[in-house]
Amino acid sequence: MSPSAGGLVVFLLSVQVIQSQDGWGVNYRQTDVCAAKGLTVYIICDITHPPGIDPSDIKDRFWFTKEKDGEPVDLRTDSEYSGRVMYDCYIKRCTLIIRDVRESDSAEYKFTLMTNKPGEKYTGSPGVTFSVKDSGLQVQVRRLNSTWLELTCHSSCVLSDHPGYAWSKNGENIKRGSSLLVSSGSTDRYSCYFRGYPGDDSPAVYGPQRPSVSVSPSAEMLEGDSVTLTCSTDANPAASYTWYKEDGTSDSRLLSEEPQLVFSSIQSSDSGNYSCTAENQLGRKTSDFISIDVKYGPQRPSVSVSPSAEMLEGDSVTLTCSADANPAANYTWYKEHEDSPRASGQIFTITDFTAEHSGKYYCEAQNEMGRSNSTLLLITESGVDRTTRIIHITSWPLLVVMLILLLLFCLWTRKKKAVSSTTEPQESREAVEMDLHPEYENLSDMAAQRGDPEEQEDQV
Repeated sequence: MSPSAGGLVVFLLSVQVIQSQDGWGVNYRQTDVCAAKGLTVYIICDITHPPGIDPSDIKDRFWFTKEKDGEPVDLRTDSEYSGRVMYDCYIKRCTLIIRDVRESDSAEYKFTLMTNKPGEKYTGSPGVTFSVKDSGLQVQVRRLNSTWLELTCHSSCVLSDHPGYAWSKNGENIKRGSSLLVSSGSTDRYSCYFRGYPGDDSPAVYGPQRPSVSVSPSAEMLEGDSVTLTCSTDANPAASYTWYKEDGTSDSRLLSEEPQLVFSSIQSSDSGNYSCTAENQLGRKTSDFISIDVKYGPQRPSVSVSPSAEMLEGDSVTLTCSADANPAANYTWYKEHEDSPRASGQIFTITDFTAEHSGKYYCEAQNEMGRSNSTLLLITESGVDRTTRIIHITSWPLLVVMLILLLLFCLWTRKKKAVSSTTEPQESREAVEMDLHPEYENLSDMAAQRGDPEEQEDQV
């Protein structure tokens, strides 16, 4: 700010009197003062003197901060104050006016006067300690309840002629007064200033913006590395931070309440999504999730066998290898005491199993982080051959069929015997009847007579 010639006035009240024995003295109105940079400051002292003094009896009077060769240097001749310093002096008072005060103006200021008498000089000591700050204005924040906040403007410098305060919101003037009510969670920027001097506002107060998260180192993270996550945001008053890790539910797990989350030796279990929250009296904001992906070599692989029962010649067996790794592992299968791999891939299938396939097998899992081998797995052929097994499997159904057939045969044989027993008596009765009747005898004779002609010729 470049104030007008009038500037904001800082008047200093009389608190100390420097009195000499012959009646001369200097009274500083205040010995310890401060002002905001850019303001106009008035430092006043009162002069006492013996009675009957005429103004012409005072040879010279001025303010100084430095000495040269043991003599004070008039501020009006100091190049650092050129165009910014003037005096307003009378017989009983002298005022130092400094416009557009700078931080370099911070010093001890003294007033001195010299009379027409040779060597007669009077200096007020100690002098006035003056300090300049970037801004003498600050805004204090007080939470009234969950909805409202009270902002209060104050200056760290004591001003006797205070012009009063005013407020601005996002750079626009809105209200006069030393306090202001605002709603909680507002993202607007509020600042205060000395009324009549806008542009020399206090630092604005505002809630946090959405935090950002940075990762160091930003390169690929390996298990065992040291990793630091840093949360930052723009907020005034300064924000406090809280770190969370997403655990797959609606609630996240609280990890830390510091701006940085440090992993001295990061592990695979630390992989996941992280976020941070920034909060001050005016509001609260949460960052986007950042994903942490920790790389690590394969853990010891495990091997499963299917089918899990004993293998017979001609069977098919499948071995499956799995290992925890990031990135995902590649797999290679070996047989014990063999350098060349038997197969590659997570699944190894042996079809048409023979005795030559029997032995100990293991798988190797590898990725760019490392490699690891499984324990040995023994696979052997059962002592029972396939033919025996087939007979064993089919013997019960075959036995049932044979029993059924035997039962049917027995029933058939029994029935046949029953039929035979009913026909034999009839045939016996007919034979007896033929023996008893003469006709049957004649028929027998006739049959004999009709015998073979050759036999008849032999008889002749």
